[in-house]
Amino acid sequence: MAKDKEHINIVFIGHVDHGKSTIVGRLLFDSGNIDEQTLRKLKEKAAELGKAGFEFAFVMDNLKEERERGVTIDLSHKKFTTDKYYFTIIDAPGHKDFIKNMITGASQADVAVLVVAANDSVMAQTKEHAYLAKVLGVQQMIVAINKMDIKGVEYSEERFNKVKEDVTNLLKSIGFKTEEIPFLPVAALVGDNIVKKSEKMEWYKGDTLLQAMDNLNPPEKPTELPLRLPIQDVYNITGIGVVPVGRVETGVMKVGDKVIVVPAREGKGITGEVKSIEMHHEQMDQAEPGDNVGFSVRGIGKKDVARGDVLGHVDNVPTVAEEFTAQIIVLNHPSVITAGYTPVFHIHTAQVACTITAIEKKLNPATGEVMQENPDFIRNGDAAIVKIKPTQPLCIEKKEDIPQMSSFAIRDSGATVAAGMCIDLKKKEI
Repeated sequence: MAKDKEHINIVFIGHVDHGKSTIVGRLLFDSGNIDEQTLRKLKEKAAELGKAGFEFAFVMDNLKEERERGVTIDLSHKKFTTDKYYFTIIDAPGHKDFIKNMITGASQADVAVLVVAANDSVMAQTKEHAYLAKVLGVQQMIVAINKMDIKGVEYSEERFNKVKEDVTNLLKSIGFKTEEIPFLPVAALVGDNIVKKSEKMEWYKGDTLLQAMDNLNPPEKPTELPLRLPIQDVYNITGIGVVPVGRVETGVMKVGDKVIVVPAREGKGITGEVKSIEMHHEQMDQAEPGDNVGFSVRGIGKKDVARGDVLGHVDNVPTVAEEFTAQIIVLNHPSVITAGYTPVFHIHTAQVACTITAIEKKLNPATGEVMQENPDFIRNGDAAIVKIKPTQPLCIEKKEDIPQMSSFAIRDSGATVAAGMCIDLKKKEI
């Protein structure tokens, strides 16, 4: 059974059209996780839609609309086992319209594979995704420099080194330890260095993508912290009833546990008992941090819970904040941010409009020292301590209590404006 191996969630991120879905499809096919027949069908389907060469991408992009548009919209999860680990692959969209799905994907991942096309190098979403991965707590990264086979690149070591340098500079500026990140030259469409070593790049002596995945370190599991499971979706399944789905961030959920979901139902919270837990269609007795599970709870109806709610044990209820204090960094705002600004905060699976009620301190982003008390505004590159009031009940935890539930991204009119973490809060009485 897959559960005997250590479990790692891996997300593929990067700019639109840099080949994320194709890499995943190629990885699953070359490692024997999908068969010839399935691929042949996808190949025919791709040709029929005038998308020849997209067959690998179709492995993950299984929504009809995605196939027709040739872009990944939603998150798809695929189970994948190597000699060493049991992976859940999260294929996230690169297209900027769908970035909120990418945020959900990255916030569920332990590892990110950043895909960068050798001909384009670093592009807008390469930067945005790398920033978000860091802010959302992705601990390990692999960089796949893809499309090494295309015209103008032709497996050139010089071009690989140039792109590697660009990406290294970007990742360093964000705070990743680049000396620990493997950089791999790959050509996903033809299968170079994904599972099989390439014969076209004698100069490259490193790992294939599959080997690099087996060289990852399994994430530490915060099982000793209180149970926190943000709800990602709620399904109604015939014969089972209401099945919420989500990933355990901290703690352990067992069958028979008494649980509560907040801020559901007018902010009152709703309680029940866990009847069953399932991961990738296998029944489990318990779910641990990192497990993406579906579960059923006696006493919880379809209308009681929604995406963004958080489940915990009744004796340690997830925190609903009336207001909170956060340390943020402004990444990409067209002008300046002042008190009264109300963008959308993406926290775990919740998306809630929140108002920045006060800017208390401006900090030096590198050292964290206070540069100015009560500034009138903050702008790109600034770090600050701000007070925030959600417009509706919201679950968030202090970084020192449960760091996995403290970070967020701030978005406004289609762009990620800032990112941060909660350092203090005022509890809402339930």
